[in-house]
Amino acid sequence: MKTADKHSKIIRAATKVFAKKGFFNARISDIAKEAKVADGTIYLYFNNKYDMLLSVFEEKIGKLVEQINSQLEKEDDPRRMLEIFIANHLREMKKNKNLAEVIQIELRQTNKIIRDYRNNKFSEYLNIISTIIKLGQAKDVFRKDIMPGIAKRAIFGAMDEIARIWNINMDSEYKIEDTELQVIRIFLVGVLENPSAA
Repeated sequence: MKTADKHSKIIRAATKVFAKKGFFNARISDIAKEAKVADGTIYLYFNNKYDMLLSVFEEKIGKLVEQINSQLEKEDDPRRMLEIFIANHLREMKKNKNLAEVIQIELRQTNKIIRDYRNNKFSEYLNIISTIIKLGQAKDVFRKDIMPGIAKRAIFGAMDEIARIWNINMDSEYKIEDTELQVIRIFLVGVLENPSAA
């Protein structure tokens, strides 16, 4: 097996094992078994479990960044761009529950290695939201008093909580199409019956 193929196979196995057992309960031997490689093979590619978690995150979130950017470059309406980001993220988390679980594991880590890492791919992903907000403000589409740094975390936090519910309850009452529309409406319109009267 080619080196790149084996690396990808281990990453897929690690994603599945971390999601199923949790990061702390997962063992290198569990990942090796899932990947159908010898335990020692893992260490040819990764130093330890933390290194593996970061690699999973780097690769998976990196693909999300590329995917969403390719869609957004075709749009110039900030409202539509925000809709695309929200819809794309929710669909990916619904489709790939293992990835959703790993993201939730990573976000709740207190280990210094993980905290330091958050300045990389995950920040790049979240910054797509704040860039959309800033563009909307520059075009007088979004309110100027909205802080992009808070907006990106509020939007992502809402989506992350929905993904968590989907992971806990496979038959959740929150269906993908309805959920997309609800999240988009809440953030683009708000919860007031008559926003112009505010």
